[in-house]
Amino acid sequence: MPPTATIGQPTATTLTHEEREVLHGVGCGLRDAEIASALAIPKDAVAGHLARILAKLGLRDRAAAIVHAFDCGLVVPGRGPRRQAPSPVSRAAIRPVREPKLRISVLGPLQAWRDGQPVDLGHLRQQAVLATVVLCPDRTVSRQELLDGVWGMEPPITNVVPVYIYRLRKTLCIGDGPDSVIQRDRCGYRLAPGAAEVDVARMEELVTAAGTAERAGELAEAVRSCSQALDLFRGELLAGLPGPFAELERLRLTERRIALVQRKLDWQLRLGRHSAAIAELWALAAEQPLNEPVAAMLMNALYRSGRQADALTVFDRTRRRLADDLGVPPGPMLRRTHQMILRGQDAGIGLTRTTP
Repeated sequence: MPPTATIGQPTATTLTHEEREVLHGVGCGLRDAEIASALAIPKDAVAGHLARILAKLGLRDRAAAIVHAFDCGLVVPGRGPRRQAPSPVSRAAIRPVREPKLRISVLGPLQAWRDGQPVDLGHLRQQAVLATVVLCPDRTVSRQELLDGVWGMEPPITNVVPVYIYRLRKTLCIGDGPDSVIQRDRCGYRLAPGAAEVDVARMEELVTAAGTAERAGELAEAVRSCSQALDLFRGELLAGLPGPFAELERLRLTERRIALVQRKLDWQLRLGRHSAAIAELWALAAEQPLNEPVAAMLMNALYRSGRQADALTVFDRTRRRLADDLGVPPGPMLRRTHQMILRGQDAGIGLTRTTP
């Protein structure tokens, strides 16, 4: 693992002007010969300056100097290795495109695409750092939060968070624009607003649209928006990512998906689309065998489709699972649906009340 600076070490302000220029060149990834050419000094002088920089800052090697230059703000990703003011034409030419070129997906295995091409996000701990920042939108995530969320009770020996952030910023940097995808302030790190299109944000937009449509009485539109939101889920959430934060987010996003499925199916039943809802209800009931609202909806859909015996079988199966796994009888909703079906009455529509 690349070494980095330790907490409490001297900062770049202790360096001379020329040493700061050399550290800037090192942080930009330039070789000694390139730094010497840019600063118009001998190549040997660059090596001497670097040796003094490492000694003054308590850094172990060139890799640590690169990380330090990034973390102290001396090097800003995307600004390039030269500190010259761009011409008005070039400044206008590099204005960020309105539509983000970077897409990040967390509703499945963590993935990112830049200009439509997949991005290598590094090893799993580094990916977990990115996932934490992405899933905490509109706020700064402190370094301690990242340590606790990614490493839990086994923190790393070295101060690796800045190293991972540095790598991610370089990997996710969009073209030659001046803004970094991950911003840093005195409190920690955050995803730059508008820097990336994130699927979980899009999902919440669609859920909001579905709720608006329901309130307007447009249930078909609500179903359509909710279906689009559910289509964004694509496999195991945050697959393989370590740490307590990823585990909690898996649970939260799983519950979110299940609530959305229930809400969509409830709307379908209210629209009278019982047959269309049955297959998805069977799958959800198999995934959530102790979920009584789902069982009640499935019973209702089967009964409305002329399959009374199947609906009663669902009740018996759910009753046994509740007794065997939890030691409890069916709740009022499930019992009421069961009695309505036995009496041949109108099994209630709108069984769930999960707010999208």
